[in-house]
Amino acid sequence: MKPMTLFNGDLGFTAYRCGFETNKDQPLVICLHGFPDNALSFRHQLPVLAEAGYRVIAPTLRGYEPSSQPEDNDYSVTTVAGDIIAWMDQLGEQKVHLVGHDWGAIISYAACAMAPERFLSLTTLAVPHTARFLAAVRKVPKQLIKSWYISFFQLPGIAEYMLQRNDWSLIKTLWKNWSPGFHLSDDDWQGLRQTFNSPGVKQAMLSYYRQNLSPGIMTGLKKNAASFLTTVPVSTLAITGAKDGCVDTDLYEHTFSDQDFQKGYQIERLDNAGHFCHQEEPDVINSLLLDWFRKNEQSKP
Repeated sequence: MKPMTLFNGDLGFTAYRCGFETNKDQPLVICLHGFPDNALSFRHQLPVLAEAGYRVIAPTLRGYEPSSQPEDNDYSVTTVAGDIIAWMDQLGEQKVHLVGHDWGAIISYAACAMAPERFLSLTTLAVPHTARFLAAVRKVPKQLIKSWYISFFQLPGIAEYMLQRNDWSLIKTLWKNWSPGFHLSDDDWQGLRQTFNSPGVKQAMLSYYRQNLSPGIMTGLKKNAASFLTTVPVSTLAITGAKDGCVDTDLYEHTFSDQDFQKGYQIERLDNAGHFCHQEEPDVINSLLLDWFRKNEQSKP
């Protein structure tokens, strides 16, 4: 994996790339990380996908480094989705395969709804169709307990303090609870810790929740631009871990429909994985990704 820099206007995004030298003119795959994570979240995917013939990049999301923190503090889902299109334009890519985990999944749904003609396929990990999330929670009320942290992150000052307290112990707890039985290596944790300690990153991470998952939005009393992006006209593979302690796997039965996903969708549930399924079961995820990419390339008109 080699570093590169992507841009959207004045904002610079560090990314990791693989396969660019050996797989010229082959399809590009963009992998988007979530919270609390960084671009190395896809370290198990990039080399394997490159070996299979793809060019692959894993960018750092807006705000997760000082160079991509906007002056207007805009972390709305639709704005961040616009970063993806800007990167594609910079690279001269008309169509790509898009993969997103956690917030990366939320952003990916929005990007594919906004510009479906730019994507060969969509794969989301650990988060179902977010425009239907609120209605699904009514049918899966146990999700309210799992989502406690979203309300907590709305508390100014308190959330900032508790998030970083005792060397980010809250984040360690979230990883433990969200992927039971999975353990980050010391090196992987130090990489995450370095990301979180960078200037402005803590505030950026919380801004995603405060701007997109405020109490008004979560209760349906307030709408934002992403609330109306219900139709995702891109062939979609949605992967969920049955042991996910963050987003209940039962939500998937209530968030997907043929009406919303007119190009088709497929749900894959991994019995032995939790929220960070691509790190817990990399071989399984890599196989699913490759099969999905090839299926959608073969079905191109």
